[in-house]
Amino acid sequence: MTMPRINKLVVIGVGLIGGSFALALKKAKVVKHVVGVGRSRRNLNAALKLGVIDEIARDAASAVRDADLVLIGTPVGQMPGVMKAIAPHLNDKTIVTDGGSTKQDVIACARKHLGKHFANFVPAHPMAGTEHSGAAAAFPELYRGRKVIVVPQAETAARALRMVRASWVACGAKVVRLQAHEHDDILAAVSHLPHAVAFALMGTLAKRDDARHVLGFSAGGLRDTVRISGSSPEMWRDIFLANRSALVGAMDKYLFEINSLRKFLKAGDGQALQAAFERARDARERWLVKPARG
Repeated sequence: MTMPRINKLVVIGVGLIGGSFALALKKAKVVKHVVGVGRSRRNLNAALKLGVIDEIARDAASAVRDADLVLIGTPVGQMPGVMKAIAPHLNDKTIVTDGGSTKQDVIACARKHLGKHFANFVPAHPMAGTEHSGAAAAFPELYRGRKVIVVPQAETAARALRMVRASWVACGAKVVRLQAHEHDDILAAVSHLPHAVAFALMGTLAKRDDARHVLGFSAGGLRDTVRISGSSPEMWRDIFLANRSALVGAMDKYLFEINSLRKFLKAGDGQALQAAFERARDARERWLVKPARG
């Protein structure tokens, strides 16, 4: 795939996702100048100092003028306002993409606010992240070997799709294509539900009267399970609300499994418990554990 040549990249929301995108493209030497936009001047100053961006823009509207590529890396709840603000200032060649964890709502928002520029919008979602946020959390290897989902629409211009695909490939990612409803259903199960579990478990433990004492005994099991509860509450509030139908369905299936374990436990049915654990272990090994290389 021909690598893109980006004279001006605008990152709106210079956090882990947007900042890592900029750093990866810089490392690949396919971007000349990166302009950052965000709500926190402190974060933008840090991004500038760390070399994540080359310039701080006054606002999104002024930033996107003459841009080759715009990445909207804000929480999905902020995207309507961002798209409405930038639409009048986009030129016919500027390509816009996003990194949001939900797609049906983002596409509807883009269709409503971007108007004639909707054909140059490529919905995308990088399947990568950490529990950290802000420009200081960004690093160029975040996307290496990771999947990035693109969700082009019937109106999406071929040129725009090529640019966005090539940009993610330059970051070291593997680009796959899904339908919006398929994306949201899958992500509810493999990303949004695990975050709900982590938030709920940490919330349960924090409500104990002896929480400080109990958590002082935590080891790898708890720390591994609740690591992602350190993620941005604002970002995950927006994701949960945007994908609430699919997420509620995923929660219902999870609660069925929890209630089954509870039933086996109350009945003292060790055989049923072990069988459930074995099914889970085997599924993990079959689908999530990479085979050892000889």
